[in-house]
Parts: sequence; structure tokens; C-alpha cells
Amino acid sequence: MPTSFSTDLPLRGRILIVDDMMENVLVLNNILKEQHEVLFALKGDKAIELAQTRAPDLILLDAVMPEMDGYTVCTKLKHDPLTADIPIIFITALTDVQDETRALDIGAVDFISKPVNPSIVQARVRTHLTLKRQTDLLRRLTLSDGLTGIGNRRCFDEQYQREWRRCQRNQRSLSLMLIDVDHFKLYNDHYGHQAGDEALQRFGDLLSQTIQRSSDLAARYGGEEFAVLLSETDTEHAMVVAAKIHQALAEIAIPHHTSPTAPMITASIGLASLVPDGGLAPDSLLERADQALYRAKHSGRNRTEIG
Repeated sequence: MPTSFSTDLPLRGRILIVDDMMENVLVLNNILKEQHEVLFALKGDKAIELAQTRAPDLILLDAVMPEMDGYTVCTKLKHDPLTADIPIIFITALTDVQDETRALDIGAVDFISKPVNPSIVQARVRTHLTLKRQTDLLRRLTLSDGLTGIGNRRCFDEQYQREWRRCQRNQRSLSLMLIDVDHFKLYNDHYGHQAGDEALQRFGDLLSQTIQRSSDLAARYGGEEFAVLLSETDTEHAMVVAAKIHQALAEIAIPHHTSPTAPMITASIGLASLVPDGGLAPDSLLERADQALYRAKHSGRNRTEIG
């Protein structure tokens, strides 16, 4: 999930072709490569791995493959929250109505028979990419905080679960920062709620500009509290991001003359990192970050504590 939200629709799609015959992959690649980024897999397990790690916009899937057929691949993808929303078009030599019905019943959006017609493939791909982009846009709007434009609490909750599972699967570290704008009630009381809203907007922009990777997320967690989720990031690298946030706040220097901590707006950060495994509940990282934030707020504020 991006750190901020745009209504611009991308011009290119990322297409994953899944077929055990390389000659079929090459045919589809030649049809699509000028307009789209093309990935391919010759086996079902590799297709699932690429879908989980590269997040294609659309999958073109052969039905008949050894070891794991297309129906099994489709079922697995549709039952995984990481990949469930990726549209799948079956491209197969099977022509029986029952085969097409089976594909649609398990979640495919379309069914194209081999040998393929290039114009048909391009048209169907274009149609389903357009539908997905429109769906993604509507979804982004529902996951955007109305004041700051970054992710809202629902957005955070959903991405947190996805990244927990991703890091658990890859055995990589997941880092979380819970951030509280220091003495914000005093700021609102002194400067007014409109100025408070403007300050939160500037802080949201600051977070968006500080984190760069598309896999990372900045979200408004509630009120003057924010969250930053850093996928596949350990404590050392997360601390670098936290330091950048403190530095960026110091540079924009929003006046806060009623703060007992500093004459400008500051923030307290609770940071926690861990490698998810089956013995840990997903909430454990949140609890560690929350405890670290508590320590930061009760140890003078304007600092980062590690949980």
C-alpha cells in the first residue's frame, strides 16, 4: 500500500503468465510486452511465490500443468489474503463448458481458449486491468484518512496483517513505529483546531516524504497518533527512519510555544521490530511498540524508545 493516495491510474500493468510450456509463454509475452511488464512462471508453486512477492495486476493462467494444475493454483491464490484480489484469466486448450464454469466458480474473471488471438488477449487484458484499477482506486479512497491523505486506521489494520504474514513466510523482520505528536491538546487549545488540523496535515506529508518504499506505510492511527509500518526492516534500519522523522520535524519547525518540551512541535516514537513466527500473536508487535511509546512519552518526549 502506498504511503499517500492518488487518483491517477497507472498506464502499464504487471502481468504474470503461468504456463508449463515456454513456447506458450513466449507467444503471450510477444503480445503483451510492448504495453506491460511481463513476469512468467513455468510451475504452479513458482507462480504462487511470484504472486505473493511481486503483486501482479493480472494473472494469465494455464489450466493443464503437471504437479499443480491451474485450478489448484487459482484456488490457493484466492484463499490467500495477499493474492485474493488479483484477477485471473484462464488461457487453456480446454474448450468444454464445464471447464470454463469450473474456472469461473473458483474465482477466475475470464476464460480464453488456445490457440490465442492476439487482439482478443490484448482486449481482455485491457478490460480487466481497467476494472482492477477502478476497483483499486475506490478501495484507496476508502482507506485514506480524510484530513491527512495518508492511510487511515482501517488501511493500517489490513496492511499490518498482510505484512505480518509476508514477513512470517519469508522469515524477515517487520518494524513498527507508533508516533504521538507531543502535547497536541495544548497546541489545539492555544492555536485553535484549524491550526491543529493544518499541523496534522503537515505531519502526514512529512511521514509520506520520509518513507520511500511502496511496501512501507504511513497511517493516521487515531487523533494525533500515527503509525509507520516498515516491511522486511530490522531495528537498525528502522532507527534510521525514526531519526529522519525527528530531523524533518526540526527542520519544518512548526511553532508550539505552549509545549513544555520544545518551542516547536515534536513527536515521541515507540519502535519495535521482530521476525514473526507461529509462536507469536500478530498483536505482539503492536504491544511492544505501544509500550515503547509509553516510555518515550514518560521519559521526556521528543525521542524514540525501542520495545
